[in-house]
Amino acid sequence: MNDELETFRAFEQSGWQDPNLCGQYHAHLSAVTRQSVDALLDASGALAGSGFLDVATGAGYVAGAAAARGAHATGLDFSSEQIELARRHYPGVTFQVGEADQLPFADASFDCIVSAFGMPHFPDPDRALGQMYRTLKRNGRVAFTVWDIPDRAVGFGAVYAAIRAHGSLDVGLPAGPSFFLFSDPGECMRALLKAGFVSPTVITVPQLWSLQRADDAFDTIMQSTVRASATLRAQTPAALDAIRQALRDGMQKYRQGERYIVPMPAVLASAIKPG
Repeated sequence: MNDELETFRAFEQSGWQDPNLCGQYHAHLSAVTRQSVDALLDASGALAGSGFLDVATGAGYVAGAAAARGAHATGLDFSSEQIELARRHYPGVTFQVGEADQLPFADASFDCIVSAFGMPHFPDPDRALGQMYRTLKRNGRVAFTVWDIPDRAVGFGAVYAAIRAHGSLDVGLPAGPSFFLFSDPGECMRALLKAGFVSPTVITVPQLWSLQRADDAFDTIMQSTVRASATLRAQTPAALDAIRQALRDGMQKYRQGERYIVPMPAVLASAIKPG
């Protein structure tokens, strides 16, 4: 892997080692991402007795849900901080530290492999999918979720739109895959077919982000993400104030009574390793 991608890996890994960031994600954004867990498990074919791997497990939500279905679940993440959280939340599930593009498992180890919102954080997503292919059994299923395009995943879309309008997206962050690369169903299918999978399917899973205050979107993304947060923190104080105000104003159209209900759909892609 080239130096540029290794720099991106180190940047992402450093962010997800921050216990405060992991705790904030668990307290806030996980309320959104967990809404697509059942659909992800269904797409992967997770059943009682299945050998199941959750790549980029984070605090273990998907692996824990698979174990509740009776699967023999393992969760893997490059962040030891996330793995400790996962072990505390789901003490009956196996969790270990490891890299998505160097899965520490033998060939044909699992019936189902998933990744919930992990793909945008991998330095080389194609290589990660290749590793998933290698470690799946024949006729096994892979499935992953990512955020929909910014126009539909409004929480992120509104933040990036505000940055473009009032600040700069060019702040010198390590170069990595586009955060919204796999929001494109065609890109999902391309990558799955390139890895060797067959019968790729891509669907959209509705998710809603319920906020108590208009400022919660800005505060949560500032405190619970790596790339978006670093982009915000690199703005000038005046630009950051303008971005916060623009996001606050943009949330008004999503107000329902005392709360703000913001669309944050997921794209769910799945495929099969041929027999």
